[in-house]
Amino acid sequence: MCLAVPGKIISIDCGMEELMRFGKVNFGGIVKDVNLAYVPEAKIGDYVIVHVGFALNTVDEAEAQKVFEYLREMDSLDELKE
Repeated sequence: MCLAVPGKIISIDCGMEELMRFGKVNFGGIVKDVNLAYVPEAKIGDYVIVHVGFALNTVDEAEAQKVFEYLREMDSLDELKE
């Protein structure tokens, strides 16, 4: 099953084009590279909802933590591992 998962942006790399805007996103200790082209307003420290490597929108920290808790309860965080 594919999930859209929240993560916290820890760094941003702005390429030459807006579509090449990437960031390192922390998913509860697992850090992945994520395309940030769909969330140009996102900044370091923001939480984003990520699906198949693309940040789809921003979300507040309380909501992100709530989703992480649900995923832990369902034992569904394995999808994020390499």
